[in-house]
Amino acid sequence: MTAIRVVTFGGGHGLSASLRALRRCAPELDLDLTAVVTVGDDGGSSGRLRAERGGLPPGDLRQALVALAGDHPATQRSAGLFQHRFAAVPTPAPGDRSGTAGGLTGHAVGNLVLCGLMDLLGDPVAALEHAGAMLGTVGRVLPMSCEPVGIEARVRGADPGRPAEVSIVSGQHQVAVTAGRVESLRLNPEAPEACPEALAAIGAADWLLFGPGSWYTSVLPHLLVPELAAAIAESPARRLVTLNLAAEKETFGLSVADHLAELRWYLPKLRVDCVLGDVKAVGDPEPVERAAESLGARLILAPVAVNDGTPCHDSAALAAALVPVLGAAR
Repeated sequence: MTAIRVVTFGGGHGLSASLRALRRCAPELDLDLTAVVTVGDDGGSSGRLRAERGGLPPGDLRQALVALAGDHPATQRSAGLFQHRFAAVPTPAPGDRSGTAGGLTGHAVGNLVLCGLMDLLGDPVAALEHAGAMLGTVGRVLPMSCEPVGIEARVRGADPGRPAEVSIVSGQHQVAVTAGRVESLRLNPEAPEACPEALAAIGAADWLLFGPGSWYTSVLPHLLVPELAAAIAESPARRLVTLNLAAEKETFGLSVADHLAELRWYLPKLRVDCVLGDVKAVGDPEPVERAAESLGARLILAPVAVNDGTPCHDSAALAAALVPVLGAAR
């Protein structure tokens, strides 16, 4: 029996949580995994490297690679190395030439490795394939576009002193931490070219998975790449949306049902088969059921959060919820 081909969309911690859960679906399911990752990050180590050297921001790509790293002790050590961040070093005293301060501070080793591979190979996809071989990844990581993008949002109340005023907030980091309500989202450039390998993976997929993750800065950007959006809408694959466990700063004021409505707003042709949510996080299921039905989906409720009260998905619990859903396609 052939493997179930699953393509996931997102970035950052949300995508990593989904990938770790999918890894745990074995041995019940044989999955062929592809992660399509947003390339709009402009904060932290990724933002610094992007500003200094150009090219794709590596952080979200690195996290996806690490989530798919093989289980062999050597590859797990390599995954740990990819995640290692250089700590701050003491500032040298005046006249002390024994070293410099701060050049590597805050950078993740994996970000530097990916930048080096992209320089060396001249192709982001080839660089990611090479990094995947280094980590023994069980699956493939691809960028949504081979060119970096900017994220811009029209935000109402970005200035708390002017709650009715609408302004433009630029940059993934600034959108993620905005104090206002996002009214619309766009990419810069508006129509970046989609990664060809990602388009091929979507066309061959059995399942397309969206979320969890930052809705405006990790999930919705994929729907704003015209070629990617068209491929998602036209794909014969089934589609599943995994809901977040709590509102984030960028989606403050949006209900759970509103999150689903935003998907439909940015891709009206989107049809979804299943919406997976945590029993407690969803609360009153009725409006969420209606929002799911508007996408053509059924709502599935399961306990998928960790037990300590933090808004984090438990990989084993999420895997347990995913197995019967993904396996039903057989």
